[in-house]
Amino acid sequence: MLIEMTSLAGPVLITPQRHHDDRGHLAETWSPPALAARGLCLPPFVQENESLSHAAGTLRGLHAQAPPHAQGKLVRCVAGCLRDVIVDIRRGSSGFGRWFVVELSPACGRQLWVPPGFLHGFVTLLPGTVALYRLTAAHAPRAELRVRWNSLPIDWGCPAPKLSPADAAAPPFADFATPFA
Repeated sequence: MLIEMTSLAGPVLITPQRHHDDRGHLAETWSPPALAARGLCLPPFVQENESLSHAAGTLRGLHAQAPPHAQGKLVRCVAGCLRDVIVDIRRGSSGFGRWFVVELSPACGRQLWVPPGFLHGFVTLLPGTVALYRLTAAHAPRAELRVRWNSLPIDWGCPAPKLSPADAAAPPFADFATPFA
């Protein structure tokens, strides 16, 4: 597995090695021993979610969960293509309020590790996009945090995305009081 640091402290890109033959490829997408051998030890996952977006331009985010229900996420795209966005919301962090954007698709095979203390969202670039993410904490509706997708100057690559009512009504980043120290 290839481990790449991002421009923010904590999140990393993980690209599994693919073994190709005339039938296609095989990749080990999750292996704690292989990651530990490369110096990356992630917490255990307790839940796995799958998200299907029928239309290109579907935006989900920006979301997080407050402590003590904070979630780490290992995100990958298993069909279609998406632009994944994370925002550092750790008060006192040198990266506070900064974001990182990466394209994920089955073709590239990359996965993004998003530790607790980051907002997460993505916009689909192709119809029929499927995101799969492993979580370090179960969903806790009362701990949900949301920030309006366009309240930071992030290039989503989509000027008028399709949003859920909750995401459309999310407060702007300027009004967000982070619970992460």
